[in-house]
Amino acid sequence: MLAASGHIAGVINPASRDKRHFWTADAGAADADAWLAGAQSHPGSWWKHWSAWLARRGGAKIAARATLGGAG
Repeated sequence: MLAASGHIAGVINPASRDKRHFWTADAGAADADAWLAGAQSHPGSWWKHWSAWLARRGGAKIAARATLGGAG
C-alpha cells in the first residue's frame, strides 16, 4: 500500500472527507517503479480499507471502561 500523502495530512483531513487516494499491489515487484506501474489506484482514504481489514480480524468489540484504575 502506498498513500498519496503523509500521516499529518491524513489526520488533518479526516477519512470521511475522501481528499486522498492510495495504491495497492502484490509484493514482489523488481523495484518501486515496477510496483507502482502494476498498482491499482483507490479513491479516498486508506484508513477505511485498513479499518475494514482490522474488523475482519480483530474479534468482537467490547465497551470501554467507564472509569480507570482498580479498587486499590
